[in-house]
Amino acid sequence: MKKKILVVDDEEQIVKLLTMRLQTNNYEVIFAYDGYQCVQMAKAEKPDLILLDIKMPMGGGIKAFETLSNNIYTEIIPVIFITAYPSVEVKKQVTEMGARGFIAKPFDSDELLMKIRSIIDS
Repeated sequence: MKKKILVVDDEEQIVKLLTMRLQTNNYEVIFAYDGYQCVQMAKAEKPDLILLDIKMPMGGGIKAFETLSNNIYTEIIPVIFITAYPSVEVKKQVTEMGARGFIAKPFDSDELLMKIRSIIDS
């Protein structure tokens, strides 16, 4: 059975790029374009991993992650943040909150795939 990954980003081109790359590597991909949709999709679809942008409309990634972390059904879903605004403070904040990874845009897709595999394909 394919592992399911929820890709959350407000940039449609990033979602398309990640979807193609992940599907090519035998993952099932679902997606959302904002923090609110992320929470709804995570509850409904129960993905094996979430790739989550930080700066988005409707609450953003950090708020979505807080909501997911405080829900009994979604708190165990691992999250990797992907952001165009990498800062030491934000990386520290999300790591302390329990994020499993933090990758800056533009990202190396091979590096991202290695991180994904280390989390969900073990």
